Amino acid sequence: MTVTRTIRAKALKLGSRIGLVAPAGPLLERDDLARGRELCQALGYQPVLFPSAGRKYGYLAGSDDERVADLNAALADPSLDAVWCLRGGYGMTRILPRVDLAAAARHPKVVLGYSDITALLVPLHAATGLVTFHGPIARAALGPFSRWHLDRVTTSVSPAGRLGRLAPPSDVLVSSANRIVTLRGGRAEGPLVGGNLSLLQCLVGTSWFPDLAGAILFIEDVGEDLYRVDRMLAHLRTVGALAKVAGVIVGRFTEMDRGGDDGALGFDEVLATYLEPLGVPVAFGFPIGHIEEQWTMPIGVRARLDADAGEVELLEGAVA
Repeated sequence: MTVTRTIRAKALKLGSRIGLVAPAGPLLERDDLARGRELCQALGYQPVLFPSAGRKYGYLAGSDDERVADLNAALADPSLDAVWCLRGGYGMTRILPRVDLAAAARHPKVVLGYSDITALLVPLHAATGLVTFHGPIARAALGPFSRWHLDRVTTSVSPAGRLGRLAPPSDVLVSSANRIVTLRGGRAEGPLVGGNLSLLQCLVGTSWFPDLAGAILFIEDVGEDLYRVDRMLAHLRTVGALAKVAGVIVGRFTEMDRGGDDGALGFDEVLATYLEPLGVPVAFGFPIGHIEEQWTMPIGVRARLDADAGEVELLEGAVA
């Protein structure tokens, strides 16, 4: 699907009304709801908790009917300034065909989350042109690094500019933590598109799979064995999805089983197999994904990747 326009929600400000929803996995503790509300209040916003947010139906936050009713009501509510997902988990792909994506275009608002919420963020942008936000979930602690980037892209109409780097541990020489590694050097510009790799793969063959031609693709994942990451990248290559990307930003692939230390392929070797032949800038290790301190990535906003320097710069404002 090709986006022919870009829609930006109004910038968040003190007193903005934030709809809290759980369209995928269930909240595992009652305190998750309280923390979501308190986080909104700590940021100066008014939380609006939707009825099914605390429900549980197996590994889902309520039945499909309950979850889609909450989500559609939140997207269509003109009094809300944002829809903030309380968690990811699993469940968005079950209800995606029933989500009223057009409602979000009629009443533009910040839509925020990550992981399974990729299956909302990417289709929403692909179908309507609305800039969506791959970033922290509402039940999680919001550290200073994550807060700075969240505020920078959702409360200011100005371009966020160069995104920050996480510092390596001060007491370790040449630490492996927080390193950004160049796989193929160069610079590229294009609209940001991406999210959780597993969910992007799930969208292949649907009308919601994004047009990646000229885009800077960003990917992350959690709990996937290395061979599964290999398989997902192979699938994207086979269907031609990667052929025309302008650059690739690889975030964190956490809790990855590499299949044993002896004789296993390295993560960089797998990435190189599929991404180096594209002939575009690629780097990995960026603070995107299932980590405490993370960037908020506005899907649909033009950005610049400098793979040699390991830097990403947002060239446009993400909100109006």
